[in-house]
Parts: sequence; C-alpha cells; structure tokens
Amino acid sequence: MDAFMQAALDEAQAGLNEGGIPIGSVIVHNGRIIGRGHNRRVQQGSAILHGEMDAFENAGRQPAQVYRESVLYTTLSPCSMCTGAILLYGIPRVIVGENQTFMGGEDLLRANGVQVEVLQDETCIAMMRDFIASKPELWNEDIGETSD
Repeated sequence: MDAFMQAALDEAQAGLNEGGIPIGSVIVHNGRIIGRGHNRRVQQGSAILHGEMDAFENAGRQPAQVYRESVLYTTLSPCSMCTGAILLYGIPRVIVGENQTFMGGEDLLRANGVQVEVLQDETCIAMMRDFIASKPELWNEDIGETSD
C-alpha cells in the first residue's frame, strides 16, 4: 500500500480507536504530509469534522498555490461537504481508498477537472463494512440519513 494511503488508514484506525467513525485523510504537498485527520464528529461533538475536513483544519492556513499542488488521500469516497472543500481549495487529485460502502461526490469532482483514483482497498472496505454493520445508527447520522 502507498505510504500516504497507509497514513490515511492509520488516521481511520485512530478514529475507530477513539470511538468514532473510521475515516481518515491526509493532504500531501511535494511528497510531504501537510495535514492529516480523521472523522471526529463523535469525539468532538462536531457537525463538520469529517476526515477530510479535519485534515484541512490540521493543515492550517496555506497559500492557495499549495492546495493547487497537493493530493488528498481519503479512505472513503468524499461526501458532498468534503467534495465542496476539495473544489473550494482547488485540490487537483484525490486518491480514494474505497467507494463500495459509500459513493460520494466523485462525479462532481471529475466534472470540475479533479483527477480521482479509486483503489478499492480491501482493508478500507472491511473497516467500513464492519463499522456500518456494528453501528448503523452512528453511520446514518454521519452521512445525514434517517432510518424512518
């Protein structure tokens, strides 16, 4: 596995270990991680701290050019909110661990010129499948679905 996807997966595992949702992300600029994060909605009581959003927050304020030269790695296909942040900051390339358990805004990213590569990594898939099976109510809350 690519070292940067492994770093994103390590973030996902950290989130799971903290009692949260196992989604991790890193932002890489010139071969160096400048931001890393994992879904902290449960841990922080946050409405927005998805893995990608946490990675952006932890990257701190960066010049626009840095984002335009960066690659974002995420263990799961990015939701609408995270897709919007990727577009807002001009990230040109996104590497996705898997999109079998959840398909996010990949089409929107591609339509806006973002190169999206989906790995279908078995470890990412298994982690999300196991989590969704064990905590469906938490997963549905995270992605904004209700179980009417």
